[in-house]
Amino acid sequence: MASRRASNGRSPLVRKQSQITAFFSSSSTPSPSPSTPNKGASKPSPSPLNPSAARRSTLAAASLSPPKQPPPAAAQDEKRAKRDKKDRDAAAPVAAAAAAEVVGRRLRVYWPLDDAWYEGRVDAYDAGSRKHRVKYDDGEEEQVDLGKERFEWAATGEESTPLPARKLRRLRRMSDTAVAKSPGLAEDGGRDSTEDEDWKRDTVADDDSEEVELEDEEEVVAVRSRKGKTRHSLPVSGSTPSTLGSGLTSASGSTISKMKKVDVASLDCAKKFSFETVNTTGKVDPEVPLSCGRKEQATGNANTALTGEAAERFGQRDVEKFKFLGEGRKDAKGRRPGSPGYDPRTLLLPSQFLKSLTGGQRQWWEFKSQHMDKVLFFKMGKFYELFEMDAHVGAKDLDLQYMKGEQPHCGFPEKNLSVNLEKLAKKGYRVLVVEQTETPEQFELRRKAMGIKDKVVRREICAMVTKGTLTEGEHLLANPDPSYLLSVTESLQQSSNKSQYTCIIGVCIVDVSTSKFIVGQFQDDPERHGLCSILSEMRPVEIIKPGKMLSPETEKALKNNTREPLINELLPSTEFWDAEKTINEIKKYYSSADKQNNVDNVQDSLESLPNLLSELIGAGDKTYALSALGGSLFYLRQTLLDEKIVPCAEFEPLACSGIINNIRKHMILDSAALENLELLENIRTGGVSGTLYAQLNHCVTGFGKRLLKRWIARPLYDCRAILQRQRAIATFKGVGNNYAAQFRKDLCRLPDMERLLARLFSRCDGNKRSSSIVLYEDASKRLLQQFTAALRGCEQMFHACSLISTLICTEDSVDSQLNDLLSPGKGLPNVSYILDRFRDAFDWSEADRNGRIIPLQGCDPEYDATCNAIQEIESSLKEYLKEQRKLLRCASVTYVNVGKDMYLIEVPESLGGSVPGNYQLQSTKKGSYRYWTPELKELISELSKAEAEKESKLKGILQNLIQLFVEHHSEWRQLVSVVAELDVLISLAIASNYFEGPSCCPTIKESNGSDDTPTFHARNLGHPILRSDSLGKGSFVPNDVKIGGPGNSSFIVLTGPNMGGKSTLLRQVCLTIILAQIGADVPAENLELSLVDRIFVRMGARDHIMAGQSTFLVELMETASVLSSATKNSFVALDELGRGTSTSDGQAIAASVLDYLVHQVQCLGLFSTHYHRLAVEHKDTKVSLCHMACEVGKGEGGLEEVTFLYRLTAGACPKSYGVNVARLAGIPASVLLRANEKSIDFEANYGKRCCVTKDKHASSQHEDEFSAIRDVLRIVKAWPHPGDQAASIRMLHEAQKLAKVLAVEG
Repeated sequence: MASRRASNGRSPLVRKQSQITAFFSSSSTPSPSPSTPNKGASKPSPSPLNPSAARRSTLAAASLSPPKQPPPAAAQDEKRAKRDKKDRDAAAPVAAAAAAEVVGRRLRVYWPLDDAWYEGRVDAYDAGSRKHRVKYDDGEEEQVDLGKERFEWAATGEESTPLPARKLRRLRRMSDTAVAKSPGLAEDGGRDSTEDEDWKRDTVADDDSEEVELEDEEEVVAVRSRKGKTRHSLPVSGSTPSTLGSGLTSASGSTISKMKKVDVASLDCAKKFSFETVNTTGKVDPEVPLSCGRKEQATGNANTALTGEAAERFGQRDVEKFKFLGEGRKDAKGRRPGSPGYDPRTLLLPSQFLKSLTGGQRQWWEFKSQHMDKVLFFKMGKFYELFEMDAHVGAKDLDLQYMKGEQPHCGFPEKNLSVNLEKLAKKGYRVLVVEQTETPEQFELRRKAMGIKDKVVRREICAMVTKGTLTEGEHLLANPDPSYLLSVTESLQQSSNKSQYTCIIGVCIVDVSTSKFIVGQFQDDPERHGLCSILSEMRPVEIIKPGKMLSPETEKALKNNTREPLINELLPSTEFWDAEKTINEIKKYYSSADKQNNVDNVQDSLESLPNLLSELIGAGDKTYALSALGGSLFYLRQTLLDEKIVPCAEFEPLACSGIINNIRKHMILDSAALENLELLENIRTGGVSGTLYAQLNHCVTGFGKRLLKRWIARPLYDCRAILQRQRAIATFKGVGNNYAAQFRKDLCRLPDMERLLARLFSRCDGNKRSSSIVLYEDASKRLLQQFTAALRGCEQMFHACSLISTLICTEDSVDSQLNDLLSPGKGLPNVSYILDRFRDAFDWSEADRNGRIIPLQGCDPEYDATCNAIQEIESSLKEYLKEQRKLLRCASVTYVNVGKDMYLIEVPESLGGSVPGNYQLQSTKKGSYRYWTPELKELISELSKAEAEKESKLKGILQNLIQLFVEHHSEWRQLVSVVAELDVLISLAIASNYFEGPSCCPTIKESNGSDDTPTFHARNLGHPILRSDSLGKGSFVPNDVKIGGPGNSSFIVLTGPNMGGKSTLLRQVCLTIILAQIGADVPAENLELSLVDRIFVRMGARDHIMAGQSTFLVELMETASVLSSATKNSFVALDELGRGTSTSDGQAIAASVLDYLVHQVQCLGLFSTHYHRLAVEHKDTKVSLCHMACEVGKGEGGLEEVTFLYRLTAGACPKSYGVNVARLAGIPASVLLRANEKSIDFEANYGKRCCVTKDKHASSQHEDEFSAIRDVLRIVKAWPHPGDQAASIRMLHEAQKLAKVLAVEG
C-alpha cells in the first residue's frame, strides 16, 4: 500500500463536515498493492458524477487499433514477475558496461498507460545523459534510460525482420504502474463541506499554511510526451489538488507517495476530444457535445478541445460516459439539434444515467442540465467546486488544479469568489453561482420535521454573472469605464412612396454597476448610422436582441461596430417583451405589496414610476423603446439582478439623435467621426493614449471621468448652455482656482461613489434572495465597510461642494450655472441633516474597528429598551448580592463566573454550614463553595433572554440603517451628479494649461436666420492634442484658418505634398469645433465660429472584409451619409476622396461631391486631395484653393528633397512629391531614380486626354492651350480690381497658376 507522510497533526485532508460526502459517492475500494502489477484488476472508487463507470486503463486515450487482450490475472502475474526479473537482469549490464554496444539492436518498450509494448531499434547512445535514443517502428523517437524502463530485447530472428509498425497514439509515459488511489487519502476527505456530502476532495490547494506543511514532499518528475521529447519537469506535491494518483511505483520498485500537479496547457495530448462546437450563431452542433458556459456568441468560435494531460486523464472517459452529449443530444423538451424550437441551453438527461447518480450528483446535474451554456460554481461548505466540463474551464482559464481521481474536478475557497467570477466573465463566460442555503443542522431538522429521505442540503441559484452584469471585482475598482448591456429592437415600415422602408430603432442601454438605464427610440437611415454612432460611443460588452427578428442591415451594424460582445438572443414576445408586457412588468417594481394584490389599484403605480418611464408610457408612440427596455428587464431577471437594481435605478433619455423634446440639444458625432478623430479611443490599440479624452481628462473621480466621456461624445448645440459652461470654467481658472485645487485635494482618494452607492442600493432587494445563503466568510463585515465608506464619501462630497458654494456668496461675477449647481436645495441636495442623523446613530470609526455597529443612545428605541432592561437586571443582581452579604454577614461573598455558569455566589468554606436552605451547591474550590438560588436563577434567565434579544437587535441594525440610507437614494445620486459636473468643469479648466501656445475662450456666433453664413475663423490655431515634445525634432506650426463668413469661401480645397500636414489640419479644425462646443478653451489666439450641428469626417482607408465591403465601398458609403445627412450648419472634412479607384473615376467623383456640398448643401468644410487638376480647374468663388507649404531642393541623383513647412498657404500645390516619401521610407535608390523618371514622364502629359488617334490628341492639346491663354487674358484685362486689393492679389495668383500650366504643357 502506498505510504503517506504524516503531517504535524493538522492534516489538510480532514474536514469537520466529512460525513456529508457519503451521499455523493460509493464507498472506495482499497488500492492494490504495489507488488501487484496488473492495474487493470484494481477497482478504484467511481467518480462522484460517474459512480458506475467501468474500470479502464487509467488515463487511457482512444487508440486507432484495439490493444491486445491481457491473459488471465493469475497467469499474467506469474509471467510479469518472471519478466520483471529478466528485465532487471538485462538492464543492469547495460548501465554498467559500454552501453554503445547495444546500438542497433531491436527491442520492445512497455508503455504502462497504454498497457502495450512498442517495438523499435536503439538508434544511438548519449554518454552524457546515459540515455539511448530509441526509434520506434512507427517513426517516433525518444530518449530512454534503459536502466529504469521495462523493455525486452527482440529475439534473434526478429532482429532482421521488423514487425509492421503499430500506429497507436501512445499516452505520455509516467511510471511502470497505472494510477491507484490511496485509502488513506480517500478516507480523510478533502474540504469542508456539508456533513452529508462527499465529492472526494483530497487537498486544499488554496490554503497557504497547508502548502507550507507539505512542500518538503515536492520533487521533480521528468515528463515525456508521445513525441519522444522530454518536457519541462513538473513538481509532484502532496499539497496540490491536481493529482494523478498517490501510489505510483517506479521500475525499481520504489513507491512515490505523491500527487501530480497538472498543467493543462503545457503538455500535448494523446488525442483531442472536443467539448464545444464551432458555431458563430450559438446553435449546437449535434455531432459535438456543448461545453458549459463557453463564449460561443462572444467570439464566434466556441471550439476548445481538451489538451495535454487533461485529455489523457479524462478524454476517453468523457467520450464513453457522456454519449448523450453527442449524437444523442436532446434539449429539456426532447427536441434534437436542428429541430424547430431546439434550445441548446438545456439538456435531457437519460433516465438510466439519472438512476446511477447519488443525491449530490443528481442535484449538480439538475442545475447543469438547465444551464448548459454556463459554468457552475457549486458551493460545498467553504468552497466552490467545478465538476466535469466546468472543471476544464477552471483549469484552463482560472489556473485551478485538478483534484485526484478520474473525474474532472477543481475548486477554490469562498474568499476567491469575486476574483474568479470576474476572470471568467471578462473572458466571455456565463457563470452560475449555486449557493448552499441551509446548514447541516438545518438540513437535519428539515429531514426530521418533514420525514423525508433527502441526502443533500438545499442549494439555490443565487447569481448569474456575465461581462455585462459584473457588480464587484478588481477591474471595477481600477477601471472607471462602464460595461454596457445594450438591448435593441427595430421596426421596418414602408414609406409613403412604397419604394423605401423607414427603420425605427428601439434601444435600452444598461450600466449594471451604477444602476443606470438609457432608454429611447429613433428613426435611422438604411445604413444604420444612428445605431452605429451609439455602438461606437458605448462599446457594449453584451447585446440583447430578439432572435431572428432584426434586419440584415442592423445585424451588420451590430457586428461591425462592436468588439466581440456577448450576444443574447431572446425569444420574441415571451422573453423579449413587447411594450404592453413591459408596462405591466415595470409597474410591479414600483408598486407596494398591497397594490400588487389589488388589481384595481395597480394603475396607481404609474404615479410612482420614474419620470422618463411615465413619459414613455404616456407618449403612446414609444413602443420600441419600451420593448427594448422589456428585453433588458427579462435578461436582468434571468441574472437575478432585476429586483436589486430596478427599484432604485436612474433612467435617462437616449440622446443619440441630439434632439430632446423636439429641440436640438447636442451636436451629432457619428461612428466615423468618433473613430477617425480618435475622440475616446485611438485606432492603433483601442486605448485612450493620444485621444482628446486623454488630453482633457484631469478628473479625480471615476464618475467624473465617465461624465467627461459623455460630454466629448455629445458636444452642446445650445449657445446659452455653452456660454454657461465657458463662464464656469473661467471662474475656476480665475477667482475660483484655489477652491478648485482644494476640491481636487479633498476628493482625490474618494472611491467610485456612483458604483458604491448602487451596490448598497441593491442590498435592499425585495425578495431577500441572499438572506438564506450559508457563508463562512463574514460578509457582514464587508458590507459594513462599504456602508461606512459610502457615508464618509457622501460627507466628503458634501463638504467639498459646500466649500465651493462659498465662492457664490463672495463673488458677484460667478456664473449662473455654478449658482444653479451649488445652491442648497436647488442643484446641491441638502443632505447635511441626513448625515447628522447617521453620525448620531453610531460611531463610524468604532464600527470599522470592531466589525459591527453598536448604536448610540436614541438611534434605535427597541435596542435602547433592551439595553435598559439589561441594566435593570444587572442592577437587581447587584442588589441581590448586597442582600446575601447581609444575610451571611460576610463582605467577601461575591459573584464568580465558571465556564458558562455565570453569577455563582462564592462563599468562604468557613460559612459552608450556615448558608440558607435554598442555596444550591454548584461547584467547590479550595477554601470556598459556589451556589445558585432560585431567585438568582430567575434573574440570570431574564438576563440571558435580554442579552439574546440585544444580540438579535444588533444583527438587524446594519440592514435597518442601510434601508434608511437607501430611502434617500435620489439625494445621494443628485450629490454624485453635482460632484461629477464640478470635477469635469475643473478638469476642462486645467486642460487649457496643457495646450501649446496661446489659448482662448471661443466666441460662439448665433445664427440670425436662413441667410446667415456659417463661420469658422481661427487665428494662430494650434492642435488640441499634439505638442512639440511629442513630435521629436521641431515644433508644431500653428495656422490661420478662415472658412465661411463675409468675403470668404465656404470650402477649402487643400493640396500639398505627402506628409505635408493636410490630414492633421482637417483633424485639428474638427477637434477645435468639438472643444468649443463642449465649452472648453481652444488652442488659438482667437476663434469665432457658428454652431455646428454635425461633423462629418471621411478620412483614412480601411475595409470591412468580413462584411463584404471593399476600401472604396466603405469610402463611398461614408460619403453617401455625408451627402444625405449634412445641413447648412454641418462641417464636412473629406480626406483624399476617390483614391480607392482609378484616377479618372476618383477625380470625377471627388469633383461631383465637392460641387454638391458647395452649391446644394452650402455647409462649411475642408477637402484635401491629390487630384491637382481638380484644384487647378475649380473656378468657384465659394471654394478657396490652399496648400501645405514646402520647400523643394535637389538631392543625390537629381532626386527632389522636400522640406515640410506645415504652413497653410493660398494657392494649389503643383505636385504631391510622392517620390520624396518613398525616399524617406527607405526605398532603394535605383527604384527611386526610375520612379522619378516615370513621374517626369507622367507630368509631361498631365491634364491631356488620351485619344485613339494622334490628330485628336493634338487637337485636344491645342484646345487646352487656347483655353488657358483665354483665361490668362481675362484675368489680365480685369486686373487690378479697383478698391479691392485682396481680390486683385487673388486674381494675380490665378494668373500665375495658369501660366505654370501653360509652361508645363509647353
